[in-house]
Amino acid sequence: MTKIEINGAEIAYDEAGSGSVVVLVHAGIADRRMWREQVPALAARHRVVAVDLRGYGDSTLPPTPFAHHDDLVGLLDALGVERAALVGCSFGGRVAVDTALAHPDRVSALALFGAPVSGNEWSEETEQLWEDLVGDVDPEDLAATAAGEVRFWVVGPTREPADVDPELIRFAEEMDRRALAAEQALSAVEVEELDPPAIDRLGELRMPVLTAAGADDLADIRRLADRIADEAPHGTRLPDVPDAGHLLPLERPAPVNEALLSFLP
Repeated sequence: MTKIEINGAEIAYDEAGSGSVVVLVHAGIADRRMWREQVPALAARHRVVAVDLRGYGDSTLPPTPFAHHDDLVGLLDALGVERAALVGCSFGGRVAVDTALAHPDRVSALALFGAPVSGNEWSEETEQLWEDLVGDVDPEDLAATAAGEVRFWVVGPTREPADVDPELIRFAEEMDRRALAAEQALSAVEVEELDPPAIDRLGELRMPVLTAAGADDLADIRRLADRIADEAPHGTRLPDVPDAGHLLPLERPAPVNEALLSFLP
């Protein structure tokens, strides 16, 4: 792990390989460790940087306003990188899209796994699923909240916990407990959002864009993968990966690595 000062914060990242630069941006329920299978696979051809967003993992959170998408470009500046491909999962995909819209000259390609986008509103179906699968959880109880979020996101609405590798559930809950603590801290800091948001600007994504989702992820997420690929001028939608939920790169690394090695410039 290396730390570097970006816009007043210490940002933690892992780096491996050489070649064209690929930045891996983690899900909101995780940290940079979720890319443990992608870093060695991609490092054979690329300079790979797996980053902890500000406040998450081993990165710090100074009490000053900031934007995640500006932090990513600050990271590129600090590393002396002109352009990079961004690979994002879930919230990390949202940050990657915002970065590509705010700083289009810095992003060579986008690969998005289970990604929402800023300005998206969840359907009533998804809201009801949350009530059905998670219900009311004390937000101060990080263990219970993490268990509920992992049930909702990682297991997903079409599977039971017994259908999923228990080690995946354990690791996801451990990462999410740490992420929940980060989100509590982030709630006290001004996080600047992309304005206007991405949902109605997908046609501005002029770089190659790859989208994918797990077959057991939320219907909203799979519809967003369709929409991003349809509206981005150079979008490609991969078929849904069977027996996979929201943390697709962690749960099914083989098809994800194969897709990335074929797609990345």
